[in-house]
Amino acid sequence: MAAALSERLRHPGAALRAAWAARVARWVRTRQGEDRLPVALARRRLYILPTRGGLAFALLLLVMLLAGLNYSNSLALFLAFLLTAFTLVAMQQCHRNLLGIEVLTLTAPAVFAGRPAAVHVTLANPGTAARLALEASLDGSARASADLAPHGRVQLCVPLAPAPRGVLRLARVRVSSAHPFGLFRAWTWVHVPLELLVYPAPVGTLPMPVHGAAAGAARAGGGAGLDEWRGLRPFRDGDSPRQVDWKAYARGAPLLVKEYQPLGAELRRFEFARLALPGTEARLAQLARWIVDAEARGERYALTLPGAALGADRGPEHRHRCLALLARFGEEGTA
Repeated sequence: MAAALSERLRHPGAALRAAWAARVARWVRTRQGEDRLPVALARRRLYILPTRGGLAFALLLLVMLLAGLNYSNSLALFLAFLLTAFTLVAMQQCHRNLLGIEVLTLTAPAVFAGRPAAVHVTLANPGTAARLALEASLDGSARASADLAPHGRVQLCVPLAPAPRGVLRLARVRVSSAHPFGLFRAWTWVHVPLELLVYPAPVGTLPMPVHGAAAGAARAGGGAGLDEWRGLRPFRDGDSPRQVDWKAYARGAPLLVKEYQPLGAELRRFEFARLALPGTEARLAQLARWIVDAEARGERYALTLPGAALGADRGPEHRHRCLALLARFGEEGTA
């Protein structure tokens, strides 16, 4: 607390700006409430203010107006009024460029710790006019920009800095535009609770434990009664023609080979308690490494953490469930 107080004393301007921004954010959330996608950007939820360039342009117009009045210069006055009318038209066009846009989806794909993340914002244009230079951003993040064709859709990928393992909660996303001319910026906030799962970085050199039947290479064949379907893989030299999926080939697919493996083979159990590594993060990183490697090999694996467990399975969904359990480990309300 003392460190935070000393930081505020050293940077009073930053503290005041942060307090003001937090107060405005609370007011906006109270005024708009929580959103449910899809959201259409109606007139009452759009805000517009001059940009820095717009303020400089307004100062220039004021100087021109004062000079024209002081010297009774009709040409200067005409030019000042003409540019003022141009500014008003630019403000109206900037507001119109954002009006009616629909925010369809907000997603934050999970990433591994230390790697860049992104929030995907999908926008739709129900109107007949193109919407140019649309931008999406989060608090403190860079902007992602794209044009939106009439009756079209576009996805903006808002980049995020690498984050540590855990759950990064994103409270709101800003959709804005400074088109045309950059004199004004119109924007709105979309308040949709969004969670970004940050998996532990898959780091570790310990060998994977094996439980159940002895591990062995998956064998391809006609699928005996005790064999389990594993999937299809591209044809390689030396494969038997009887293993080829000829029905898929007749439909125009490339040569694919059927793969089977004995039930219960290659079963691995990854247990947090059995790892003799110092520190929780090192154990989670090793478990993540095992999960990624086991999934790449097509092996079945189970995960056991203090207070939580997942049975043996494989596939992208099982991989995500296991890594998500690692990401949430230690979170309030979990083990």
